Amino acid sequence: VQLQASGGGLVQAGDSLRLSCAASGRTLSRYTMSWFRQAPGKEREWVGMMRRAGSGGATFYAESVKGRFTISRDNTKNAVYLQMNSLKFEDTAVYYCAVAERHQVGLMTRADDFDYWGQGTQVTVSS
Repeated sequence: VQLQASGGGLVQAGDSLRLSCAASGRTLSRYTMSWFRQAPGKEREWVGMMRRAGSGGATFYAESVKGRFTISRDNTKNAVYLQMNSLKFEDTAVYYCAVAERHQVGLMTRADDFDYWGQGTQVTVSS
């Protein structure tokens, strides 16, 4: 599966932004996917995940973004979105979408759990 992430940009603290992850080659709803981010000088950090539709499609989020970020999926467009509200300076990072070939019970928060990655899109939040 090929993933194309987009939607990043420069915003002010408190603003909103929606990232998109468009897939080709596979039906995205059949796979569990996650969003990760990586800030300069830091390790890649899990942001949230959406289970595959066959497992209920539930979403889970890191504590740092819970209540502000929302993952959704549009099956007609074979795409997943990350709606980011009330952005903070510390949300500044390159954001990646990722898809797992193998579904696992429980949270999938490790980068190693995922097989396919988008190219990343830069989100910069000015304070």
